[in-house]
Amino acid sequence: MTLKDVPKQDRPRERLLALGPKTLSNQELLAILLGTGNKEESVVELAQRILMHFEGLVLLKDCTIEELTAIKGIGTAKGVLILSAIELGKRMHQYKAEDRYVIRSPEDGAEFVMEEMRDLNQEHFVCIFLDTKNQVIHRQTIFIGSLNASIVHPREVFREAVKRSAASIICAHNHPSGDPSPSQEDIHVTKRLVECGKMIGIELLDHLVIGDRKFVSLKEKGYL
Repeated sequence: MTLKDVPKQDRPRERLLALGPKTLSNQELLAILLGTGNKEESVVELAQRILMHFEGLVLLKDCTIEELTAIKGIGTAKGVLILSAIELGKRMHQYKAEDRYVIRSPEDGAEFVMEEMRDLNQEHFVCIFLDTKNQVIHRQTIFIGSLNASIVHPREVFREAVKRSAASIICAHNHPSGDPSPSQEDIHVTKRLVECGKMIGIELLDHLVIGDRKFVSLKEKGYL
């Protein structure tokens, strides 16, 4: 029986879409990765034979391209796909949250964005999204252009914060003149973001104004 003979709802791809990847067996996941079988066997049968050859995932995770291509039905293309998936899985497993940049002070925040922002010819408004341990989850440029309340809308800032499940935010924008002294508009925008953050439970920790190798923290100035 080929894969075409299997009821559609029982095929690996369809099962993954309907039920999610956690519900699939190792054989089914490997079959999706392989994509196709051969004239003699379906892709599910090929996946089963590979797993039996390596006695499951334990030996498969350390296989070589030579070992894979020695298996009937596995050419270089399929072997490379398997090795790539294995390596990606290993890297994900080895990734540690501690590797994320941690911001504990205005100086930490300024250092995180200084080199990228200090030489920009236009004002860029950047948000740094943090988790509960003040580790950076994501950094995104929200606006480009002169800073004013009509352009920097809290909706755009906090939409991304909610999407990223951020616990708090640090905002930063540069002054192309190199002078980080905050303007009245900078202060007004900051206060507006603080109030909006309070309403939805995502704290604005600071607003940094970046100049040429120097910065001003509006928190330290008492505006937060």
